[in-house]
Amino acid sequence: MPVPGPGYSITVRVDAPPSASAAGDLTTAVGKAGGVLTAFDVVESHADAIVVDITANVASADHADDITNVLNALPGVAVRKVSDRTFLMHLGGKLEVSPKVALRNRDDLSRAYTPGVARVCNAIAANPDDARRLTIKRNTVAVVTDGSAVLGLGNIGPSAALPVMEGKAALFKKFAGVDAWPVCLDTQDTEEIIRIVRALAPVYAGINLEDIAAPRCFEIEARLREQLDIPVFHDDQHGTAIVVVAALRNALRVVGKDIENCRVVVSGVGAAGSAIIRLLLRKNPADVVAVDIDGIVHTGREGMDPNLEWVAENTNVEGRTGTLHDALVGADVFIGVSAPNLFGGEQVATMNDDAVVFALANPDPEIDPIEAQQHAAVVATGRSDYPNQINNVLAFPGVFRGLLDAQAHDIDDEMLLAAADAVADVVDDRLNASFIVPSVFDAAVAPAVAEAVRSAAVAERS
Repeated sequence: MPVPGPGYSITVRVDAPPSASAAGDLTTAVGKAGGVLTAFDVVESHADAIVVDITANVASADHADDITNVLNALPGVAVRKVSDRTFLMHLGGKLEVSPKVALRNRDDLSRAYTPGVARVCNAIAANPDDARRLTIKRNTVAVVTDGSAVLGLGNIGPSAALPVMEGKAALFKKFAGVDAWPVCLDTQDTEEIIRIVRALAPVYAGINLEDIAAPRCFEIEARLREQLDIPVFHDDQHGTAIVVVAALRNALRVVGKDIENCRVVVSGVGAAGSAIIRLLLRKNPADVVAVDIDGIVHTGREGMDPNLEWVAENTNVEGRTGTLHDALVGADVFIGVSAPNLFGGEQVATMNDDAVVFALANPDPEIDPIEAQQHAAVVATGRSDYPNQINNVLAFPGVFRGLLDAQAHDIDDEMLLAAADAVADVVDDRLNASFIVPSVFDAAVAPAVAEAVRSAAVAERS
């Protein structure tokens, strides 16, 4: 189901004849090959030839090759070079460190570094809490991964995970002014990860765990929360849960249903699915039915890990068994954080009227959104090329901004629910079936989430 998008954007530099029809021939060729033209620039012009940069969104690397071949086949046209704009963006990394203070002369150096800095060191040694006031700690978060569950790519290791962690850090800064830094660990041993994060924690005011495979991620997060005096937040779990709960609150408003009367099916019971279930249960749905690769999760099923055992004991009040298709019959809501192409429109038709379908597997969802829309009243995905994109960036920048502003030492469900309500409230009177969550670029989101989390954290201290 891939469609052309900016994730696969190429610029093709070609030599072309200087004829009046050259531009039309080139753009028509790109369009006929299925590319979406986004820019056409003449970079050189000569009496006998022109040099043109053609920029287009394509669907895949193979599609990029197809478009290149089509252009090369035009009379008098020769492709010089093809540039992948995504790779160009990543050249040299996406982050840098910039000092906040001027270092113009010896006086500046004496205060920022030796000998003046020694007085600040002594002050912190005498009162460790001053580290939040006098160092980068006050506004800095570690983005920690072991590279074991990166996007939909799986266990690709810490080096290959680094571009994602850089991107995460850039989003922290862009949307909430939080300084974040990638910490990619070359170990997947639970004890070693916990030990390393404990050792580096003094530099940071918060830990964002990222792309660590289940079920290890549950133990790592739980134990670090116990051992550290700063908030520990696994975004794959709680960031996803916050935005899903926010989106569901608004989706149910659209269809006029109360969650206490709804049966919710959750497909995928890993990090994200488990966290969604735990946060949803705080909203008192009529029932939640969890489904994994082995079918409906229920008490008495053999071979379950502790996480699945907890899910079985706290969901599926009717003791349902069977497959995902069985679970969907008579359900009001589907939430998928699992795998692509698991069901079709015929299964959505077996759900209750005015069904809500959140097919969030990326890049290919559990059901084609267009097919789901034939039967469901509200459809959401994790993709940016369909309405209602459920994206963690709506949550984590504001969550950490609020935690840092409150100088919080931990994070709990009350703060997560406050964040979810804040995301949902930003939509306000713009709510409709195609707009249940705000845009990730809505400047109101991060401040609203930050204030909700800050207020919840302060209230719990008082």
